Amino acid sequence: MFKNIVFGLALISFIACGSKPRVSLEEEALQLKPSAQHEVIAAEVANLLENYSYKKVPMTDSLSRIVFTNLLKSMDQGRNYLLQSDIDDFKQFENAISQDFRKGDLSAPFYIFNIYSQRYLEAMEYALSQVDAPHDFEIDEKYVAYREKLPYFKDETELKDQWRKRVKYDLLNLRLTSTDKDSVDMEKHKETLRKRYKNLVSQAKQTNSNDAFQLVMTALTDAVDPHTTYYNPSFAQAFNESMSNTFEGIGARLSMENEMVTIKEIIAGGPAFKDKSLNVDDRIIGVAQGEGEFEDIIGWRLDAAVAKIKGPKNTVVRLKVIPAGQELTAQPKVVALSRDKIVIEEESAQKEIKQVKGDDGKTYKVGLIKLPKFYIEFEAYRRGDPNYKSTTRDVRLILDTLRQENVDAVVLDLRNNGGGSLQEAIELTGLFIDKGPVVQVRDVRNRVDIESDKDAGVAWDGPFGVLINRFSASASEIFAGAIQDYGRGVVLGTQSYGKGTVQSAIDMSRFISATNKLLLKAKGLDKDPDTPTGAPEFGQINITMGKFYRVTGSSTQHKGVVPDITFPTQYAAEKFGESSEPSALPWDQIKSSNFTAVADLTSLKNQLKEVHELRMEKSPEYAYLLEDIEEFQELDSIQEISLNQNKLKEEREKTRAKNRARINKGLELRGLPLWKEGEPQPKTDFDFILDESLSVMADYIRLGQTKLAKK
Repeated sequence: MFKNIVFGLALISFIACGSKPRVSLEEEALQLKPSAQHEVIAAEVANLLENYSYKKVPMTDSLSRIVFTNLLKSMDQGRNYLLQSDIDDFKQFENAISQDFRKGDLSAPFYIFNIYSQRYLEAMEYALSQVDAPHDFEIDEKYVAYREKLPYFKDETELKDQWRKRVKYDLLNLRLTSTDKDSVDMEKHKETLRKRYKNLVSQAKQTNSNDAFQLVMTALTDAVDPHTTYYNPSFAQAFNESMSNTFEGIGARLSMENEMVTIKEIIAGGPAFKDKSLNVDDRIIGVAQGEGEFEDIIGWRLDAAVAKIKGPKNTVVRLKVIPAGQELTAQPKVVALSRDKIVIEEESAQKEIKQVKGDDGKTYKVGLIKLPKFYIEFEAYRRGDPNYKSTTRDVRLILDTLRQENVDAVVLDLRNNGGGSLQEAIELTGLFIDKGPVVQVRDVRNRVDIESDKDAGVAWDGPFGVLINRFSASASEIFAGAIQDYGRGVVLGTQSYGKGTVQSAIDMSRFISATNKLLLKAKGLDKDPDTPTGAPEFGQINITMGKFYRVTGSSTQHKGVVPDITFPTQYAAEKFGESSEPSALPWDQIKSSNFTAVADLTSLKNQLKEVHELRMEKSPEYAYLLEDIEEFQELDSIQEISLNQNKLKEEREKTRAKNRARINKGLELRGLPLWKEGEPQPKTDFDFILDESLSVMADYIRLGQTKLAKK
């Protein structure tokens, strides 16, 4: 429905590079400057955001202040480089940046970026000078690594003291975390640190105007909407490649956080997923090829680090990893993975049959379907290939198999399922309801389109559960919400992400006028030398063009789906999910669609909740889960690290002992052998929430809800 809107846009653009910039970028030290192409693109993106996006946000003073804040945060989130005097200088642009975008004037954000780059290089050069400086590891002083909650440095003296402590901490950490016989060889650690800082300097000097432009444009689009994003040509190509069918590597999506490569997603079916040694928010600090030497990758550009981690199928990569939630002083673990071909379209639904003992002593068979994403083989579908692959087809086959195996109930696990094909969310819902509306979509013109399942019949009419968590988003929320609204099953887990918007990916060349293209070509500015072959010439924008609503009229935006049986979670809504995004669209409601619920499960859900809560009161594993959540949340405070070697070593040993005791408590609860000193750490991929959800389904069966309950 959005295709007609997109094709119908008639945008008139203009060459903005002739307008007088807000600030001069001609000083020699300020080497990065926006290109004429950047200026044209910036003006067109501003035009799109103001006039054609779902929110239609004007370029005002208030938006400028948000863009300004985003820009500073994206450059120096940890407040380790900029001085308060720099911030005071930048304030002159705070109320005008977004208006400048409309004119294609990028001089102010590029000025800010250049000052930041200068400060960054100065900090790195000073750090290098401190590697060989004398450091006393016996005196008591503290180091704060992440300063985002602290003020900017008041002067260079304060900044230099921070970086003196940073170098001291890095040297001490290398000594304490070294696993070889040279742990006391300070010269070896100094050389490692020199290489690290020199690499940081080298990477920083490779930054080009396209990198700066990407950061600046992201500051703008994030201020408007967390899911609207402009990608410059290089980033657009990388994004589109990431959306392609295959790549070879370990199967993890990575980001750079506080100068460390951080795992943000484990891709289902890949080597990391199968091995289960890596987790979201683990930090990779070193990479080795096969049995080769480790390379320290702290501070590397993300693309450079990814190039080391990715590689040909059947080759081995070893990673040094600091597990999520642990201090940087923790002993890194080494994970060896054999790279493989990751076939994205084969991130398929997987089934498993679980034997669950109910409170009545009987054993029930529950079919578990794990669905990592809502996928469809679009090209084959468009070609009319009768054998195209899709979520709904795969799940239908699995349900047929489960029926033949006489399962008593089915659970669809949508945890960490970030969505995918809207069409598949609708058709999958149709396997559990007999025709009817599934989701409503309101477009930029406030027109509401009701998307329905039109196929009669159901593939499964027995007890059904849907398992979600904070990272179940978009299509997952559409499906879970429909199942809940129709009374077709029980939703279990934690509140979902709350992404209720739809984006269209559009090549920006469609919005650049023929006049501007000719003028750029006439000036010899139409070809950016940094644009990779095959990349979109003017980049690409993924822009929000609509909003989802449940069949009841309630938006999934912001609030997501609230389960019928709720579990506690360490992921607080104010820090994770749509409600943590300042620019997110609000929750709202439209008219309910004309749908007829399958059943009224209110009484059943109340019974299930009561039995579940009674079971949790007596469950030591539930108490263990609550302890883990409490400990996770305590890590959010400002962490001061001792730079006294004996104290830091003692703290580290206490942390190791605490971690071992914690793991052993979990093993003991499950009657498994304890982890002894000197042995490799056992895998503890226990899934209490799944286990209890299956017990809830046993209650579902036991309470007699064996077929669809009619209203």
